Amino acid sequence: MRIGVHIPDFTWPSGPAALGSDLARVAAAADAAGIDRLSVMDHVWQIRGVGPPEHDMLEAYTTLGFLAGHTTRIQLLTLVTGVVYREPGLLAKIVTTLDVLSGGRAWLGIGAAWNEDESRGLGLPFPPTAERFERLEEALQICVQMWSGDDAPYAGQHYQLARTLNVPAALSRPHPPILIGGSGERKTLRLVARYARACNLFPSPDLERKLDVLRGHCEREGRDFDDIEKTVLFNFDVGDEGERVEETLDGLAQLASLGFDVAHGRVKDIWRVTPLEVLGTEIVPAAATL
Repeated sequence: MRIGVHIPDFTWPSGPAALGSDLARVAAAADAAGIDRLSVMDHVWQIRGVGPPEHDMLEAYTTLGFLAGHTTRIQLLTLVTGVVYREPGLLAKIVTTLDVLSGGRAWLGIGAAWNEDESRGLGLPFPPTAERFERLEEALQICVQMWSGDDAPYAGQHYQLARTLNVPAALSRPHPPILIGGSGERKTLRLVARYARACNLFPSPDLERKLDVLRGHCEREGRDFDDIEKTVLFNFDVGDEGERVEETLDGLAQLASLGFDVAHGRVKDIWRVTPLEVLGTEIVPAAATL
């Protein structure tokens, strides 16, 4: 099992004036610790469950570009981009740019979006659920086409592109990997089977059933279930000085036994950097044997 680190909160003790230097230290520590991937949310306000909307939030792709400049090997992605926040042609170009400038380390993490409050607050589009999923599938088709080198027009129900030119091309082959977030059984997991390298599921009691549903979609799509990377959200709390390492490894072992390849989540007090160092010395090598 591999470990991914997610940074959902930027309300850190030293405040916005030190956020750049603090985030650079965190990124370098995650890179050195052997963490497989590093992600940020694609939100413009803080979300429920993490903090009030007034807490500090950074724009996702600006932040990922900053993280790329302070790392050398770790993979970079959003967890996940709301499809209606950016036109898909521009989104493909953004992820391509990140991939080129990071030396081939970009992923496209994407989903159907859910946060109506922030969308309405900042004037972002937020159509009904069914339309957002239609737009999600079209956006996936557009990104794959732009990454294929085919600059033909794209004509969909919601998006029309006259020429899907995308140069320079992404460095990742065949293209930046696609991760689709969410566990909806009828639509989201079907799109995973059709388009994605990876899924990202919430840690719920029905995880095993979600994987069975994905397996069924793969059979119908003619896709090898084993080709899809199974990723699950997992909050890392190793303790102030690593006293919860064994408890953390027990949780990871349970997820590995279900067939998950990556545990990806928030690290408690990540700004201290010490928890990342514990992950690197105690969790990453042990998880690799699960």
